[in-house]
Amino acid sequence: MTDQAAPALAPRDWSADPADVLLADGAVAVIRPLRADDRDAVLALHESVSVDTLRLRFFSPSRDAGRLYVDHLFAPDNTASAALVALVRGRVAGIATAELLSPDSAEVAFLVADEDRGRGLGSLLLEHLAALGRRHGVSRFVAEVLGDNYGMLGVFRAAGFGATRRTVAGEVDVELRTDASREAVEAADRREWRAAARSLRPLLHPTSVAVVGVRRSAGGFGHGVLEAIRSSPYAGTLHVVHPEADVLDGLPTVRRLADLDDPVDLVVVAVPADGVADVLRDAAANGAGAALVISSGFSGTGHDERRHELLGLARAHSLRLVGPNSQGVLANGDGLDATLLHDVPAVGGLAVASQSGGMGFALLDLARDVGLGVQAFVSLGDKLDVSSNDLLAAWMEDQSVAACALYLESFGNALKFARTARRFAELKPLLAVVGGRSRARQDPSAASTVGVGVDALLDQSGVIACRTGAELTETALLLVEQPLPAGLRVCIVSNTGGVGALTTDRADGQGMVVAPTSYDLGAALRTAVPGAVDVRNPVDLGADVTPDELTAALRAVLDAGEADAVLVMLVANRLTDRDALFAAVAEARPAGADVPLLLVTPGAAFEAARGLPGVTVYRSTDAAIGALGRAMRYAAWRRVPADQPEVELGTRGVHARTWARARLAARHGEPEWLAPSAHGELLAPYGIHLVGRLASGPDEAEAVAADIGYPVAVKVADPTVLHKSDRGLVRIDLRTGSDVADAVRSFAGELGRDRVDVLVQPLVLGHLASVGLVRDPQLGPLVRVASGAGPVGSWAEEVLLLPPVEAADAARAVRALRLWPQLVGDHGLEEVDLAPLEALVVSVGRLAVDVPHVADLTLEPVVVNAHGLYCVDVKLRIAEPSELDTGIPRRLRS
Repeated sequence: MTDQAAPALAPRDWSADPADVLLADGAVAVIRPLRADDRDAVLALHESVSVDTLRLRFFSPSRDAGRLYVDHLFAPDNTASAALVALVRGRVAGIATAELLSPDSAEVAFLVADEDRGRGLGSLLLEHLAALGRRHGVSRFVAEVLGDNYGMLGVFRAAGFGATRRTVAGEVDVELRTDASREAVEAADRREWRAAARSLRPLLHPTSVAVVGVRRSAGGFGHGVLEAIRSSPYAGTLHVVHPEADVLDGLPTVRRLADLDDPVDLVVVAVPADGVADVLRDAAANGAGAALVISSGFSGTGHDERRHELLGLARAHSLRLVGPNSQGVLANGDGLDATLLHDVPAVGGLAVASQSGGMGFALLDLARDVGLGVQAFVSLGDKLDVSSNDLLAAWMEDQSVAACALYLESFGNALKFARTARRFAELKPLLAVVGGRSRARQDPSAASTVGVGVDALLDQSGVIACRTGAELTETALLLVEQPLPAGLRVCIVSNTGGVGALTTDRADGQGMVVAPTSYDLGAALRTAVPGAVDVRNPVDLGADVTPDELTAALRAVLDAGEADAVLVMLVANRLTDRDALFAAVAEARPAGADVPLLLVTPGAAFEAARGLPGVTVYRSTDAAIGALGRAMRYAAWRRVPADQPEVELGTRGVHARTWARARLAARHGEPEWLAPSAHGELLAPYGIHLVGRLASGPDEAEAVAADIGYPVAVKVADPTVLHKSDRGLVRIDLRTGSDVADAVRSFAGELGRDRVDVLVQPLVLGHLASVGLVRDPQLGPLVRVASGAGPVGSWAEEVLLLPPVEAADAARAVRALRLWPQLVGDHGLEEVDLAPLEALVVSVGRLAVDVPHVADLTLEPVVVNAHGLYCVDVKLRIAEPSELDTGIPRRLRS
């Protein structure tokens, strides 16, 4: 506990931007630095708390202790105290302070108003104080806490900042790191998700709705939404607000929301853009919980002030806002349709969020067409406040939601989305269609909208990426209706051989395994269907198979344990009763309850087969195989353990990061392309080595070449020299010492230098790959893995990964490359050991995390052969890292 001035330390500017934050109960607060005009409010906070609260904070029940500390905080010469305040509806509800003890350590203390305890203010203040400390080089916090201050001790314990404790004479000395560790981020995320879910309850499960902006005459958005609500089976309270009319469409009205006796959960706003702010003020006066703004006119340039006004009103009154330019909200499970949708799908397990209202409606129409039930739909519109991250948090623990579908064109906080999506996908399927890719490719300035790393973001987060809305709904149908496949094995059962053969080809293209049936299963199928044409996989039961035979055959397949999914292909004919065959498929369902069962029947027969219990029905083979392939890949992702232990920075990371910082500091922050002689400082600790040796001048180069052994390659080692190959500054297949010496002299002449440093390398042949780091504006560094095709430097295919990269991620990336079949010995090529290439990918990912100063890294080519892995060329640039939103401290989007 520090109640006096800190020792003389360099003055610091503790300024920071205000942050809107969600409290544990879903209300919105503001955290910002202490200001000079806060004195009266901070003193009032200290005067308002109980004597016991004062005792816990100052180890004394005296109010003088609080008054003296306030004097200390506001002393004109106090620059060693960092202080943040938390404001709830404009009132100072909490304060956090950090008193510098040394340049890298500070003692922290917290005080929260008695009425606001239990709302998560302490945790939020700690997160923001730690971030402020990190920005000023403070890596360690200490605190002295009374042993019975269970609330504060709980905050420290749950924060995830790596706290250590020591108890002495009833006092607990706490020490914690300020770095945003994985544990700290995960703890903050869990609190954020719970708070977001609570804050969105008035939006997603409203017990009362008010519509503002209904015209006297029919027509318009307000009238359309009102009609939708009245036509739906919504059992909650419905209000209509109109400034003049007493009755609209037979419903009584009120002049203002503030005239209502009770707060409204959801306010639907459909007034002209100029009037939206006034409606939000009225909603705030009513105490409403959420606003759905249908009104448009806030997008594009020139409307920033309008958008800022709306967001400010919503945040100041804890009003969650959807839109503007939203097409509505569907709470299907609660019977509420507050959308402009023409036909509402049946109630089911899919939740849908769409950045585009039109695309959202298209997804709902597609869902209805395939028989997929929908639980909820939110048209996000301009995403001024509520985003897909908030909705995922709310739907994550909602037992009525079995899967979620997203249509996105941008990621407000891509890293937060990655973490939230991954947690969601670990619990239930998450599917997405991402638009705007072509715009990003055509306009580099728009690249941050979807980013070059969108595929990496989706893949590693477990999101099932779909190209079209049809793919999404077809896949979601399978995932909602069927268990997850346990593997990649599929058994194809049909009543015509040609269809089975074509389906096998498509299944193979999706990476599925269509393995022959075992002897026992084949015998069981022969017994079930004596006239079967072929009991191998694909199974052809014959055009005249009877319903009873089909049921018996499918039960045999489902119970055999040889398939992770069963796909039935039935073509209707006059030899059997079509509807009876369909019913026979459903009759087999009690068998193999943990194995997905799919039925494909084209043409008019599809409508007759829809709705079979326990069976997912598709109109086409491509739809069924595509959906099953995506479901299998998702299930495989789910089977990989998610809880990976955090890798600490460690000695190598500390050395590499310290070296990079010092190098940049010596250049006053100017970026630098490193020479090969400096590469080892950053790369060698991670097991990354450039093949060959450096030499200065022709004589030394000749000696190094003789030591390495001929033939060799020689290249200029200066990273500032560009287009080396075009200028003749790279020579390969040199076989004598004189060849090497002549090449080095030629390099010196080309560069106009007396002496030149060169890299002498053995001539290495093998498979070509490329590994490196690229930068995404929102995601930061991405590990790039590519395979070579044709000449060196021409890369045919690439995979991007979000660091840190786990071994399983690296293995999947290597196997996704076009190079993969060559590495494993296809086409008569020599098989090579993949472990070194996978380890290199992991190492580059670890380097990206440990040393954010690595701005660019290209290892190209990387030669892989039976003898090992060789990095032939390295390009490495260091620069001051840009600050990315790591998710901690928590804050709402501004």
